[in-house]
Amino acid sequence: MRDNEVVNVGPDPLTFDDVIRVARHGAPVRLTDDAVAAVAAARQRVDDLAEAPVPAYGISTGFGALATRHIDPALRAQLQRSLVRSHAAGNGPEVETEVVRALMLLRLHTLATGHTGIRPTTAKTLAALLSAGITPVVHEYGSLGCSGDLAPLAHVALTLMGEGVVRDKTGNVTPAAEALKQAGIEPVELAAKEGLALINGTDGMLGMLILAIDDLTRLARTADVSAAMSVEALLGTDRVFAPELQALRPHPGQAAAAANMVRILAGSGIMASHRDPEACTRVQDAYSLRCAPQVAGAARDTIAHAATVAARELASAVDNPAVLDDGRVESNGNFHGAPLAYVLDFLAIVAADLASMSERRTDRFLDVARNHGLPAFLADDPGVDSGHMIAQYTQAAIVSELKRLAVPASVDSIPSSAMQEDHVSMGWSAARKLRRSVDGLTRVLAVEVLTAARALDLRRPLTPAPATAAVVGALRETVPGPGPDRFLAPEIDAAVRLVAEGGVVSAAESVTGPLG
Repeated sequence: MRDNEVVNVGPDPLTFDDVIRVARHGAPVRLTDDAVAAVAAARQRVDDLAEAPVPAYGISTGFGALATRHIDPALRAQLQRSLVRSHAAGNGPEVETEVVRALMLLRLHTLATGHTGIRPTTAKTLAALLSAGITPVVHEYGSLGCSGDLAPLAHVALTLMGEGVVRDKTGNVTPAAEALKQAGIEPVELAAKEGLALINGTDGMLGMLILAIDDLTRLARTADVSAAMSVEALLGTDRVFAPELQALRPHPGQAAAAANMVRILAGSGIMASHRDPEACTRVQDAYSLRCAPQVAGAARDTIAHAATVAARELASAVDNPAVLDDGRVESNGNFHGAPLAYVLDFLAIVAADLASMSERRTDRFLDVARNHGLPAFLADDPGVDSGHMIAQYTQAAIVSELKRLAVPASVDSIPSSAMQEDHVSMGWSAARKLRRSVDGLTRVLAVEVLTAARALDLRRPLTPAPATAAVVGALRETVPGPGPDRFLAPEIDAAVRLVAEGGVVSAAESVTGPLG
């Protein structure tokens, strides 16, 4: 399916691929006919409650700690406007476009389930924003991850009203009213409950979780490639990755990582050069080499658990109050972000530990006491040249930062709304720091690939495995081979791009076929 093909949004769950294509690749969306029918049916129930004399939360009452006040029908449109305007209180740096588009899509899906009571025209307007490439400006701070991502979603709802600021399809910041007019989209006059339905969701947390799973799945494979390159260039052994040894501890991620490394190292002339016991007197490799599948495998299994949680949330309709299939409208606590917050924190631990092991492998290359015959710091002329000495400093600085980012956000509840909302998930904060963790892991692995490639070149005339040679070849398209010291920062950036864009994995897979 091409990225520009329409993603249909209906009551059934979206897929991870749907979210990625809309968020990262700008795919347009369309509400399905069954979604429109479900939305209309739920709206009728809300309209009935709005006319009833008995107060209904969020329909004819205030919100949060102000839920005891009954709102006169003449003031209910103002109630919804006031809710959105007051909650659009985000502050700080602007959130990335891909995150906002994911958030918008996931909120649209909840609306499409028919459990929110929103009007069809309002849901269609949100779909029109996505398809037109109009992205509300959302800020870093404002969500506590309970009652959903209130402030971020309120900035989106504000755009539906024709207020606030957005980025248009060209990326320029412009007033929302102007962008909607240029796109031929009419602003929405919110009716009873609609403001609440637009902001009560875990959509920002979930969107960032799905994006992180996509990234980390690629980076886990990249870590297998970089670890294999390091094992090879440090004259390590691949015997420890044998399937019969992995079977003794049947974690699926470990088996996949070890199998990847065996395939990547197949046909290595460097490995063959020291297979003879008389040619190699080392008993066993350091943990950062020998235990690479165990760590990368645990990371995979944790990513798989996070994906299970994300899939469940994709099948959810998160709103309060919720419109049930039997017509009841009931208050609930499904907006609490704890399930997402926990796995977002788990993944930050994964990123930190994968990076930590990668940095230890890089460090071994630079020490003549441990690199088995390579020059100090892989320098061309050690003493005159510093080689990759400071590249490892950069890597170490990032790893240290990742360890701080691995401290969980989800244990740091803080009360709000006059103690009505007295326990919150901080899932949005967990997601924001996870994005920084993913970026840091990308950079750390890039430095390892850069360093391992240099070391493989320095092992000549011994030849690397065809798969690792393909990775070195892909890197050498932008980064020259060993030589005297050069301006190193651009070379690190080139390696970062290769990792981030999947070039390391695709180069290896050009030889091995798809990696697990």
